[in-house]
Amino acid sequence: MRHIKLVIPAFMFNQMMAAFLRNDNAPGLATAAVLAGGIFNIFGDYFFVFVMDMGITGAGLATAMGAGITFVVLLTHFLSPKNTLKLVKIHQAAEKIRKILTVGFSTFFIDVAMGILTMMFNRQIVRYLGTDALAVYGVIVNISTFVQCCAYSVGQAAQPVISINFGAGKVSRIGETLKYGLYSAGFFAAVWTLLIFTFPNGFIRIFMDSTENVRRIAPEIMRCYGLSFLLLPFNIFSTYYFQSVMQARDSFLVSVSRGMVISGGLIYLLPLLAGPKAIWFAMPVTEAAVAVYVLVEIRRSMKRFRSGRWK
Repeated sequence: MRHIKLVIPAFMFNQMMAAFLRNDNAPGLATAAVLAGGIFNIFGDYFFVFVMDMGITGAGLATAMGAGITFVVLLTHFLSPKNTLKLVKIHQAAEKIRKILTVGFSTFFIDVAMGILTMMFNRQIVRYLGTDALAVYGVIVNISTFVQCCAYSVGQAAQPVISINFGAGKVSRIGETLKYGLYSAGFFAAVWTLLIFTFPNGFIRIFMDSTENVRRIAPEIMRCYGLSFLLLPFNIFSTYYFQSVMQARDSFLVSVSRGMVISGGLIYLLPLLAGPKAIWFAMPVTEAAVAVYVLVEIRRSMKRFRSGRWK
């Protein structure tokens, strides 16, 4: 940890500056910065851990240096003639900070909720289904992280476009960007659902040296839980859409409902009402319920914009 703790601020600034660069017409540089740091981290792990024989300390050093490289590459934007970002005097700082926290909380909570849900699932799975099922769930959590990252990419790409057109009152452009965002979310949903249904044990082999029993129970578990991937990208994308059009309440409700309230309740109720294996349907049911609300609110917001009402 001694290397990582020195660059903890870089992790936060990297996330923040990447978003600012995307909004300042430099998405390519933001991508290059993230890739540069990430690729160095991957190869640095091998070099420092094995070639330099530094053990886990080498892994920490690679992570720290990767974050530092990303930070330095992002900073080069401020030397570019295309940069329009600059420090200015803040007026009504308290009110603006309040709005930032209100609008941004929902996407913050998506990541926090992953930890909360993992804890809930772990306890219930051990209680009802045993350690082999818990091992399969560990693989599912990793796959779900990939699916969520795909949804983040759609939301973060659409957010600046939707935001600027919302500010300019360009309803048709909001609708067009929303359409492309939904198509992209649908593409990722279809791909990941197809993969989880077609190659469940293939994912198991990638992530672990499994036992025969794990391979036997994995397909059913992963296919049941994997149904949630059909709607997960859509629901996460919706939080970015609602943020972009200043509908913080809707974004918050989507984030908290799917991340803790509905999902948490189902994790505890389904095994009691329908048997232990019903726990794997907690997330598919959650995503379906949230998707209904999202669809209604998106249609309502677009109808309101087209009628000229922006608040």
